[in-house]
Amino acid sequence: MASTLQRMRLDKNLEPLGWAGRLSLTSRILVVNILPLALLGGGIFYLDSYRKQLLSERYKLARIEAQITAEALAGATRERQEALLVQIGREQRMRVRMYDAEGRLWADSFELAEPSFEFDDIRQDNLSDDFAQMLDRAVDTIVGAEPIPDYNEPEDPSADAWPELVRAREEGLSQIQLRDAPDGTPVINAAAPVGLNGATLLTTRNAVDITENVRAARSTLGLAVFFAMIASILLSLYLARTIVAPLRLLASAALRVRQGREREVEVPRLPERRDEIGLLARAVSDMTSALRQRIDAVDSFAADVAHEIKNPLASLRSAIESLPRVEDPDLRKQLTDIATHDVRRIDRLVTEISDASRIDAEMSRATLERIDLTKLVERIVGSREARAENLDHRIVLDSRGYAAIVTGVGARLERVVENLLDNAVSFSPPEASVEVMVENDGERVVLTVCDSGPGIPEENREKVFQRFHSVRPETEDFGNHSGLGLAIARTIAEAHDGILTAQSRLDGKPGACMRLDLPAAR
Repeated sequence: MASTLQRMRLDKNLEPLGWAGRLSLTSRILVVNILPLALLGGGIFYLDSYRKQLLSERYKLARIEAQITAEALAGATRERQEALLVQIGREQRMRVRMYDAEGRLWADSFELAEPSFEFDDIRQDNLSDDFAQMLDRAVDTIVGAEPIPDYNEPEDPSADAWPELVRAREEGLSQIQLRDAPDGTPVINAAAPVGLNGATLLTTRNAVDITENVRAARSTLGLAVFFAMIASILLSLYLARTIVAPLRLLASAALRVRQGREREVEVPRLPERRDEIGLLARAVSDMTSALRQRIDAVDSFAADVAHEIKNPLASLRSAIESLPRVEDPDLRKQLTDIATHDVRRIDRLVTEISDASRIDAEMSRATLERIDLTKLVERIVGSREARAENLDHRIVLDSRGYAAIVTGVGARLERVVENLLDNAVSFSPPEASVEVMVENDGERVVLTVCDSGPGIPEENREKVFQRFHSVRPETEDFGNHSGLGLAIARTIAEAHDGILTAQSRLDGKPGACMRLDLPAAR
């Protein structure tokens, strides 16, 4: 029950991964590390706001330039106006045109002097220029930028060919118009009225620097994101390799263990790793070793069970097969007694075997309680005397130290005490006493059961706890014990975090002592 509840808590704490659970660990690591960089790379598209900010500042500058130029031209002579157009156009790297009240073009800085700028010939663009223009158009499409009309010199040289000049003449206010040059750079036209006689001014500037700044920022950010992404991918693959490779190795070993194709599967322990993967590897290795030992124990137990049951079955079969051919009443009675004895022996074996196989499962589901071990022994001794199970032996109980309180399952600890007393009574000579001592030093509670029998040789003190290992007194009838009593007692002791061992008597007298060591209750 405890393990089931713990598993339910663990399952509750694990959040479902959803669609991510269908991706490999490598893919998830790559996605987690690349996604932030991809979002950062998306900032390339938002450089459009930077471009708009630069254009907005340039609009203000163009409007102010047009207004100042118009004020400088107003009232000046024609010669002075032409000189100003050339000077301003050269210094500000823009084209300045002036129209009279009827809208006719009568002065152009590009006509009066050498042009101060030229549009790039797209026919001479190299591959990088073509790529830059293509990227500009792609970004404009993605961010949904409003389309910009192309810049084309009109065939009609009059002011009516320029919508911004028409609005400036009608409203008497300066006007701004953005157009797109053949090479993708912005062209800013500014129209302003000159004086009060209806003349107008048109300035044209190719703001190449805006495009260059945006492209430079985009290139810098793009290169940074690109190299960061390459580094992130390499580091992610390295991280995935250090995680996924040992996990796959462990999974492969676990698969071979499950399939059982190899008797000895070497599960890598990864001793050089001190991280969680190393802990997992060593845990899986230890689990596999424990599983292998458990399987070996089950196989050995099954073989021992078959061997122990086969002997009384063979004797029972022989007695039953002989009965029909025997006429002598005394011999038939002997055969019947043998058959009865063998049936009882088989029943005892099956009961003990069933009990031994259920201990682990029952202990994992049992509820622990506080138990006074001294009172438990007193109750068991009194019950045995009432049933005359102690025969002619006297059981002497002594307790020392603190109250012998332990935490455990009362029925199972009672079984341990019963088995130890059974063992001590059967090996003690007639009328000899069995001494039981209970001690508690505050940390451990120790129960010692000592008999007055022949004792146990040191080399056999572990063998007596093996299943079906049975060395009985000569006075005891064969088959009265299954050889599972001490094995069951040790299994119960270990389930209570205790230790059950065999040792010689400390007082030097003949006999053996069984020592049960349990942690004291807190």
